[in-house]
Order: sequence, then C-alpha cells, then structure tokens
Amino acid sequence: MATSVAFAPRAQFDQTSQHRRSMIGKVKIAIKQLGIEDDDYRQILLSQTGKMSLKDCSDQQIGRVLDHLKKKGFQPLPPKKAAAHPMARKARALWISLYHLGAVHNSSEQALEAFAARQLKCERLAWANQREADKLIEALKSMAKRAGWLQHSPVTGRMLGPIELRSSLCSAILVKLKEAGAVPADWHLHDAAWKLCGIPNAKADPWSAEDYQRLAAELGKHLREAGAAQPMNGQIVQEGGIDG
Repeated sequence: MATSVAFAPRAQFDQTSQHRRSMIGKVKIAIKQLGIEDDDYRQILLSQTGKMSLKDCSDQQIGRVLDHLKKKGFQPLPPKKAAAHPMARKARALWISLYHLGAVHNSSEQALEAFAARQLKCERLAWANQREADKLIEALKSMAKRAGWLQHSPVTGRMLGPIELRSSLCSAILVKLKEAGAVPADWHLHDAAWKLCGIPNAKADPWSAEDYQRLAAELGKHLREAGAAQPMNGQIVQEGGIDG
C-alpha cells in the first residue's frame, strides 16, 4: 500500500510585507542620513502619525513619515561613499562641530557634500583638488567665527590646539544657551556638564579632546531643544541645496 506524503504548502512571496519592510528600512536610512537625534525622530513620528513606534504605524502612516523626511532633505538613493582624504576628514569634523553650535541644521554627509560643492565647484568632495583644501576649511572656519567659536587665542593669536579648540566650542555653545535663557547666566562649563548634561566632571586626569567633543554634542542637543540653534543665512542645507 502506497504511503501518502504530505507536502508543506509552498511559501508565498508576501509583496505587501516586503513593501512595508522596505519603507521601514528607508525611514531608518533617512534618520541616519539626516543626522536626526532619537528624541527628534520620536517627535516626527508623533506629529506625523500619532504613534511612538513605526511598528504601530500603518503603511500609509509610514509613507507620510517618509514624505516628511524627503522634505527635510532625505534622498532615497544609496548615499555615495564618504570622501576619506585629509581635507574631507577635517571638513567633516568642522561641519559636525558647527552642527553642535547651531550654525548648520543638518549634520549629514549629504549636507557637507552640498556645501563643499558650492565652495569648490566640484560635484564630489572625493574628487576635489587637495590644493584647494584651504578654500573649504577657511569657509567653515569663517562660519565658526561668525557663530562665536574662537579658533585662535585672543592673547597670542595662535591657532588653538585640539583640546583648547573643543573647549572653546563648548564655551561658544554655552554662551548661546545663556542668551536663550536656557541656563543661568553665571554657569561655567563644569556646571553645564553636570547639571544640564549629566556628565561627571570630577576626574583625576584633565579632560581630553574627546571629553569636550562629547560635551559639545550634548550641549548642542540642548541648544536645539531650546529652539536656540540659529543656522546662518545662506549656509543651511535643505532639500538638494544650501540654506544655512
């Protein structure tokens, strides 16, 4: 007597589920591409969908979030590989610091590329002539100066070292927080580090450049939350171009 064999039904390709996963993936890429902080991302979700998590959103709501992110500058195409030469690394560090300072509103690689393209007249930062590096770096330093970030010693005129430079950045952000009334006028950096950012500053060793960079990122986050970030006219990066 022949034995019947039961075959499992062939798995069906769930096109709807695949499309949903694709949209969720694009949202995650957009958040990273635009440099959006987690709290800001949650606020976008809440304002666009009334939900606090993508998994609770309908496909239509996820599409609404994607449309919003595209208006903020998200480009769905895979991002180009970031330039890695010395000029690009220095420019990137300055760009991110300017974001913490509130001088630009978008810390993404695409935003830096757009700014560099305008300064260097070159489509890709990776293709830029290294002999023109000063043109881009000086443009970024000029933005920093206008935003109140001292790059040179007011006494000797010499360029500040890495630790002094980042300490100066933190001080400039703190000034903006004071001007906005977000912190008391008599606070020093150690007050802001602990009382505002929760970063312990009583340590045996002096602070490193990385310590100050971490503080700058936290202070910058509070600056944006206070609505006191003021990107500079003509320099903001928006959809497909520059705007401050």
